Amino acid sequence: MSGAADREGYRRRREVLHTPLTAVRGVGTKVAERLARKGLRTLDDALAFLPLRYEDRTRPRPLSALAAGETATFRGRIRSIGVQAYRRRRVLEAVLDDGTGRATLKWFRGNFAWLQKSLPAGAEVVGSGPVRVFQGRCEVHHPELEVLGDGGQAEGFDRVVPIYSEVEGVHPRALRRILAAALDRALPAVADLVPADLPGRPDLPAMADAYREVHFPSRGGPGLDARVAAARRALVLEEFYFLQLGLLLKKEGVALRDGIALRPDFRLVRALLDGLPFSLTGAQRRVLREIRRDMEQPRPMHRLLQGDVGSGKTLVALVAALMAVESGYQAALMAPTEILAEQHGWTLSALCRDLPVDVAVLTSGTPRPDRERILEGLASGAVHLAVGTHALIQEGVSFARLGLVIVDEQHRFGVLQRAGLVEKGARPDVLVMTATPIPRSLSMTVYGDLDLSVIDELPPGRTPVATRVVREKDLGRVYAFVRDQVALGRQAYLVYPLVDDSEALEDLRAATTMADRFRDEVFPGLEVGLLHGRMRAADKEAVMAASAAGRLQVLVCTTVIEVGIDVPNATVMVVEHAERFGLAQLHQLRGRVGRGGHRSYCVLVAGSRVGRDGWERLRVLARTGDGFRIAEEDLRIRGPGDLLGTRQSGLPDFRIGNILRDGPVLQQARDLARETLARDPGLATGRYPALRDALRDRWQGRLQLARVG
Repeated sequence: MSGAADREGYRRRREVLHTPLTAVRGVGTKVAERLARKGLRTLDDALAFLPLRYEDRTRPRPLSALAAGETATFRGRIRSIGVQAYRRRRVLEAVLDDGTGRATLKWFRGNFAWLQKSLPAGAEVVGSGPVRVFQGRCEVHHPELEVLGDGGQAEGFDRVVPIYSEVEGVHPRALRRILAAALDRALPAVADLVPADLPGRPDLPAMADAYREVHFPSRGGPGLDARVAAARRALVLEEFYFLQLGLLLKKEGVALRDGIALRPDFRLVRALLDGLPFSLTGAQRRVLREIRRDMEQPRPMHRLLQGDVGSGKTLVALVAALMAVESGYQAALMAPTEILAEQHGWTLSALCRDLPVDVAVLTSGTPRPDRERILEGLASGAVHLAVGTHALIQEGVSFARLGLVIVDEQHRFGVLQRAGLVEKGARPDVLVMTATPIPRSLSMTVYGDLDLSVIDELPPGRTPVATRVVREKDLGRVYAFVRDQVALGRQAYLVYPLVDDSEALEDLRAATTMADRFRDEVFPGLEVGLLHGRMRAADKEAVMAASAAGRLQVLVCTTVIEVGIDVPNATVMVVEHAERFGLAQLHQLRGRVGRGGHRSYCVLVAGSRVGRDGWERLRVLARTGDGFRIAEEDLRIRGPGDLLGTRQSGLPDFRIGNILRDGPVLQQARDLARETLARDPGLATGRYPALRDALRDRWQGRLQLARVG
């Protein structure tokens, strides 16, 4: 088939798959509205609406063998049926007998008169439902039943039945019929798009066969689970394949663009490193070699720098910035909050104190005279390193020669904000940083278009932070411990989930209220400060400066201190209502202490209503300081959107795949995508003509990914 015919065939197939479900028999206006509320609008949506589980109704179980907790298929004869009046309700009960034992079928709601007429005593039925045991008797509540005819057959009870997520207002049996009819119309338009000639392509069912098997398995009995799993794996592989193909094409496009080939002479870098009271770790040196190699190439660098709390990412970023400055360019570092930007500004200015490097901080709170001076310096090139918030991308901010863009805690920025800073230069190098340890499965989806550098080694002298999980009833002892640490000359943070008291969340303590209580009742005589995101920039700066100088012994705050605060004398981190935070966020907060030479502590206070699962989740932090293990657990519990900051993450909306369960398939898909582009660079040779159209369709439809440049 010619390339044009192949592409035309794909276009026609997509038109079929985009057919509205109203074209399916049994889907009128009202049913269509109910299906749409579940996201089911087209034949393609129906294909991706996979069953939650299956009931193998090909082998009825003897009533004597039914066990509590299972969903079973059974067969028997109704011996009696009638309404029983209990103290608070009426219940329809039928006694079923199959010769091996008896079970009571119960309905607590429904049209009892119609059920009694449909299921007369003496009728032989086959059914399925959840099994329970009450006072030693076997019961099945609200079973799905069919009366057997003369041939002993019943619709739906001689096959494997898919159980779908409930669609409000549509009976499960009607939903199955609708989906079966939708599949009949859709499957002729389903094609295999992952090229069959790729080495390493697994031997999986064809896509049309996979959809049929995963929706309506061909047979039950032994091997059912394996067949369904293989069918589902084929669907997941295709979904992941198009994700990885798009990411690699994006990465390839960056690699092919002309960029800046920097030529650092390392005079500033050597002066910086020679003046440090410590040496770089092996991990920092390795990462800097990777960054230098990229920056010296005539293409834009696109690199993700990932490192745990306290691993030394800021210093690595500064060395990269100095390499840009040595080459005659400017660098810009954008942070998500004013507090973090100010902290970076202080840190970088101090490190560059003896270097001929002008560091300027620009935020929305920068006074007008300072702002005008900084803007003039950026436009003229006098300012070498700009540190700021989204203020850096506002209109009126221009750079003379922007050569390096650094984005810190980059998942907190929107797509347009990141792109806005990059566009201030002529294809500058881009280094994005995160202290949130990201599991490999997640980084392959969100950051698959970036080269990855990992600082997996902490600087010497960083002592592990002792972590304890306690109940609210232990707060008295916790506060006493804080007083003891302050008496030793140390400082403490107390973190709360709210700024002010809330009627809707009246069981949660708030930072402002607790700050007043600490000053007046709990810590009289101590210097207690308050820091939260609603404060004016000047007030935040004053509090941070007082804390850094040691004038504040106790700082009451919200998670505004999660990143960017560096007070080596702080040794105690207390987080109240800790169950309200994600594990990765708590790990970040814990990283605010233990930054000096003193033994440090993190106390996680669980709220009064925390359950056993919540308690065990917090115990993960007490057991390990490994950020990657914590992130894996957080990903498993909370899901990827919450882990990365909900919608800012740009995480793709998978319809079938699950990055936790299907990690090996994700890697397999990346290998196949890489091989595809090796055979057909840029999908431009025509070897796989339909792939480009299919890829565009997938990315514009479902895979809305984060874009950095």
